Amino acid sequence: MRVLLVEDEQMLAEAVRHMLKKQNIETDIALDGDEGMLLALKDIYDVVVLDIMLPGKSGMDILKAMRKERMVTPVLLLTAKDSIQHRVEGLDAGADDYLVKPFAMEELISRVKALGRRLPAIAGEFLTVGDITLDMQKVSLLIGEKEVRLSAREFQLMEMFMRRPGQTFSREYILDRVWGYEADISENSIEAYIHMLRKKLAESSVEIVTMRGIGYILQEREKK
Repeated sequence: MRVLLVEDEQMLAEAVRHMLKKQNIETDIALDGDEGMLLALKDIYDVVVLDIMLPGKSGMDILKAMRKERMVTPVLLLTAKDSIQHRVEGLDAGADDYLVKPFAMEELISRVKALGRRLPAIAGEFLTVGDITLDMQKVSLLIGEKEVRLSAREFQLMEMFMRRPGQTFSREYILDRVWGYEADISENSIEAYIHMLRKKLAESSVEIVTMRGIGYILQEREKK
């Protein structure tokens, strides 16, 4: 899972990222609303956490822009104690949940994970496509009953593909989604990881197909 946190309190933002990392949740941080708007509209995140009061664009501005673009990404709003009107306005604008500051870190993590479970193709803590299953808790892949070991990056790639089987992902999207928008990684790195995953999926009912000039797609193999 990849989360966008738009929060101008840097120490708080870094603490949240550290705690989410312990849960195998990758987090990108934006410290102001303008950067947050640009990142949120990339549509590469599973959950977006928005502080309402931000320099530049407000959290509400970002939320409204996301819903105007018909993005269904779950949004958690962070609000001040006395901002009841903001909470109501945020929920009316399409927010999925809100949390009042100051909050317990455990509650934030719980709510982020709960919103992540609302994503399509998820049943509890597992993703299943064809005869392969991704165990989100154990961070492992099963092909039938056989467990296949994945590196952290391979796991992130499989999670991305298995959340939306049949969808084509561009190389640019994959770089942003899996490595993060600030990563200095070449497209050759993607090809190397795709090659390794193909070898591990060789005996499964699914495959990663290259759509020449477009990107990659996970789909079930054609029956011969």
